[in-house]
Formats: sequence, C-alpha cells, structure tokens
Amino acid sequence: MQIAPASSALCAKTVRRTVSQLARKLRTSLREDGISVAKLSVIGQIHRAGVLTPTELAAREGVKLQTLTRLLAELEAGGWLKRRRDRADGRRSLLAMTPRGTKRLFEAARDTSDRLTRLIESHLSVAERSLLLAGCALLERLDAAFEADADCAEPSIVSPTQ
Repeated sequence: MQIAPASSALCAKTVRRTVSQLARKLRTSLREDGISVAKLSVIGQIHRAGVLTPTELAAREGVKLQTLTRLLAELEAGGWLKRRRDRADGRRSLLAMTPRGTKRLFEAARDTSDRLTRLIESHLSVAERSLLLAGCALLERLDAAFEADADCAEPSIVSPTQ
C-alpha cells in the first residue's frame, strides 16, 4: 500500500496547531510565576538584545509604545526588568533584565527542559527521538524561511478553531 504525500496545507495546519499547543504547555511554570505570553515575549526580546529602549522594544513586538507602558511597569515592579536613563541621550530610557529576572527566566527554562526530557525519555523510543530531532531541524528551516519571507506577516490574533 502506497501512502499519499501530505499536502502542504495539512502540514501547515498540523504544525501550527501542534507547536502552539506544546508551547502553551511549556510555558506553565512561567504562568505560575505570573508571566503572561505578552510578558514572556517582552522578557525574551530584552534578554536576547541585552538592552533596548521602549521604542525599540515596541518596534520588535509590533505594537505601539503606549501598549507596553503598563506591561513594563508590571515587569519592573515584579523585579524582572530595570530601567535606567540613557547616558548618551538623557531623554531616553534603557530596559534590561535584572539579575533576579534573568535567574528566574533560566530556572523556568531549566524546569521546563527537565520536564520535557523526562517525557521524551518515558514516551519516545530511541528511533522516535531521532525522528523528533529531524522534525526540529525542519521546523528550524521553516523558522528561517519566515525570517527571510518579507511578505509573511504574523497574525495578531489566532482563532482557537484554526
């Protein structure tokens, strides 16, 4: 019996749904620490960049600066971020992770990785682990393709039925 090749549309739908569901489950430990998806995105941007102005952060997030105001205040109050004046331009502020925020982010990532490791060890065979790594390589290629595709706009709202 010959298996029909998977359609691109079916692959796209399955990848999007599966990655979204898994990502939601992987963020559980951060949600327990009061970190929403929006806050996690902001923390991730600042962590990767090292230091950003609020304007740069808004541009990276694709939102208006006013949208970030309350979120940044909450992250500052929670000890995740610190804000300081830009020495080169005193009118601007710079955002950076606090040592405590960085530690909490790494601890959450470690806890999530540990849990995922246990699940992989207990539910996947050695051959399936190899397939999973090959699948991850394909997902990385798709991620790179998204970066390269200027016409590909990320949707701001995803319907749970899609």
